[in-house]
Amino acid sequence: MNPRRITAALLAILVLVAALASAQPKKRIAVSRFEDGHGYSGCGIGVADMLATALVKTKKFMVIERKEIDKVIEEQKLGLSGMVTPETAPAVGKLLGVDLLVIGSVSELGTSKRDIGGGLGVFGAGLSKQQARAAVDIRLVNTTTGEILAAETEEGTESTLGFKGRYEDLHFDNASEWDNTDVGKAAREAIDKTVELISENMEKIPWSGRIVKVNSDGTLVIKPGSEGNITSGMEFDVYQTGEEIKDPDTGVSMGAEETKVAHIVVQSDMLNGKAAKAKVASGSGVKAGDIVRQPK
Repeated sequence: MNPRRITAALLAILVLVAALASAQPKKRIAVSRFEDGHGYSGCGIGVADMLATALVKTKKFMVIERKEIDKVIEEQKLGLSGMVTPETAPAVGKLLGVDLLVIGSVSELGTSKRDIGGGLGVFGAGLSKQQARAAVDIRLVNTTTGEILAAETEEGTESTLGFKGRYEDLHFDNASEWDNTDVGKAAREAIDKTVELISENMEKIPWSGRIVKVNSDGTLVIKPGSEGNITSGMEFDVYQTGEEIKDPDTGVSMGAEETKVAHIVVQSDMLNGKAAKAKVASGSGVKAGDIVRQPK
């Protein structure tokens, strides 16, 4: 076969694969504020925001803003500290309508410095050989089952030689202010590894949406819309959940049985992509709050 034709065929396949990937519904994810560990005050917020931004840039997920998480925690009085815990994560996740919730802590963030002329200092200034290090403890919670899909520590380092400033006056709850510092670059490496961890584990969770409203004419409002890559002509199954089943030994939710009640087809986008209008192709008894899933 002509080499040009082979190249053209390969390019066509790559374009088709990319198009199919972009057409897949985006799963919803939320990143809670991280706990401050050893290092700088407020770094937990900054590192969590850095992770949320990195996830948005992948264009693979719908990422919920942290202020929405904080609002849910405050309204539901789920914790005096304002932190999401493994115990409260399923409740927070369900209220936010997300598939995965990321919780974590900054276990290490700082620099060590060795002066060129000898001597060792920490957080110092002047001509030196300096290494920054970041370590983030991550837990990924499936909000449907409450299962912790992964619990890992991701690390990053950054070594430099030269005149370095002091970081004590930086506001570490604002990632943009310290992103280009040594510790910021070390944190960025840890965050990039965390994004890979999340991408791998999101494959284990099936996409789901929700029925928002059943209109008087029988049409349905579902979420999300085009924001989540939902387009006209897509077909989904609708499920209703039964009673939640808990492990009698641990008290942890094991999920609930689901019953398929209908098959629907998306008609149009609405509410600036936040929702879509659909019609029932088969089945009946659809209610607001029902789960929308891709056909098996």
